[in-house]
Order: sequence, then C-alpha cells, then structure tokens
Amino acid sequence: MAIPRYDEFFGPVLRFLSDGKVHESGEMLSALADEFNLTDEERRQLLPSGRSRVLNGRIGWARTYLKKAGLMESPKRGAYRITEEGEKALASGDPIDSGYLSRYESFRDFTGGSNDDSASEATSGATPSDRTVSTSRRAESVKGASSEETPDEALDRAFASISMRLADDLLAEVLKLSPVAFERFVLDLMAKMGYGAFDSASQMTPITGDEGIDGIIMEDKLGFDLIYVQAKRYAEDQTVGRPDIQKFVGAIAGRGGRGLFVTTARFIKQAIDYAKLQHIILVDGHKLAQLMIEHDFGVSTRRIYEIKTVDSDIFNEYTDEE
Repeated sequence: MAIPRYDEFFGPVLRFLSDGKVHESGEMLSALADEFNLTDEERRQLLPSGRSRVLNGRIGWARTYLKKAGLMESPKRGAYRITEEGEKALASGDPIDSGYLSRYESFRDFTGGSNDDSASEATSGATPSDRTVSTSRRAESVKGASSEETPDEALDRAFASISMRLADDLLAEVLKLSPVAFERFVLDLMAKMGYGAFDSASQMTPITGDEGIDGIIMEDKLGFDLIYVQAKRYAEDQTVGRPDIQKFVGAIAGRGGRGLFVTTARFIKQAIDYAKLQHIILVDGHKLAQLMIEHDFGVSTRRIYEIKTVDSDIFNEYTDEE
C-alpha cells in the first residue's frame, strides 16, 4: 500500500504510545511500518530532495503536530510519550485528524489557524451538519489546501511551515542544555553573528558571584566597547518580568557597557517597555531560534531550491528589427 499521509499517522502514533511508556523514534518507525504493511521499498523510499525518507518525514510531521496540540511529549531527544490529553483523545473515540487538533489553542497558534468558527457556533445554535462542515474547513485550513493557491503561494506556505517546525525543534534542543551550557551557547551564537569574533573576544563570568552578568563580549580587540550578557534558560511557557530586567540593569550600572538579555521564554510588556527605556536589547525564545536559523548556528542546509524566471532582457536582444 502507499505510505499514509502525515495526518493519517496521528491516530496510529498515539495508539502506539498508549501504554504510557517512553519509546524511541526507531522503535516507533518500525512498529508503524509493520502496522501499515509497508514493503521494504516503501520503507526506503526517498523524498525528491534525496535526503529524507518519506516514512520518517511523515511520521516526524505527525509527531510535531501532536506535540503542539499537547497530545504527546518528548522527555528526551528522540524519545516520545503520550500525555494525559492524548489518552483522553484516544478514549473519546473521535477521529484524530487536523480538525480534532484544531480544538487546541497551542496547535492553532503553531499553524496560524483560528477558532472563530467554534465561537460563532456556540452562540448561533449551529446544527451538527454545520459543525461538521466548519470542522472540515478548519482541517483544510490547517493542512493548507486551497484550490485558489498558486504554486508560488504553496511553496511560500510550505517554506513557512518548515521554518516554524525548525524553530520549534531548535528551541526544544536548546531547552535540554544545562544553564551553564546555555550561557556558553549564547556567547558562541553572538560570535557567529560577528560580535567579538576574534580570539578571547567573549568570556563567561564565574558561575557564582557574577552579579547577574553571565557573559561579557568585547566588540573591539582592546575592549573599549563591552556588551554584558544575561542568559536565562526558562521553560517556554514561563515569562520574564520587569524585576528581572531591573536586576540586570543594576548589575551593569556604572560599567560603561551595553546590555543584552537572552532567554528561551517570553518577555511581558512591562519588561519590554522598561528595557527600551534602559537601552537593553531583549531576545526571547522565538527570536533566539530565528537568529540561529538566520546565522546557520545549530542548523545545516538540507536542500536548496532555485526559483528562476524568464529574463526578458536577453530575449529583447533578439527581437527582429523592422
């Protein structure tokens, strides 16, 4: 049989994890391939890029979406476990598809979807058939299907989707670093970006007694221009408030340098407003992942596609003269 679409793996992945144990990626791939009776040729099948196997890629996307909906989790690299919400999904008996995942705000945020249909249904007394159509439309929106979409638009959407997943995966890897390793990681990223990119340009402060300063970057070789760095690895759902920024401002006061506060979490508005007044640069988890992608730090290029168009100037040279 043909290899199932990624969304057709939602249910099978959760059923495989239904014992509540932590399972390795390879174990899952083998079990699901057996469940769908895939041939050896289908298991080895490559994508057009020639790099990623179709089976691995589609199951990988299924895991990404299930994790964003909160139905499964990854307690360690390459290992997965069902969550309590995932168990509820299986017990519900409902088809677990893109429409089902759209019930979860975290999934809608990740895919750029909305739940406006659900809100209107609650107040308008929609019929079951109406709700079925609405759910179907949300599912179609999540998968990006559109009969009016041009190839260029489809490519742009696919690229944006892949980039979102990459950023999410990068942040998940960063969160597995120890606090001290994260400090070094941030300084190395700054060096990759061209800040203090020379011998001994960046240095970590002692683990204790650093007064809230986790690193110092010298922008010039003589150390005239200094950037003081605060690097805090927090869970994605945590926030950084104004008091944290105030402590950092106090730590660098009188030192004659500038401040950079980097975190894997999010800054609340009061923190952002205060940082602007104090000329402190803030980098949250989303921005951190984007900087990594932009500066090829912690990522590798899998495939390059060149989109070409007709060069009219060339053909104008061959226009017959009257």
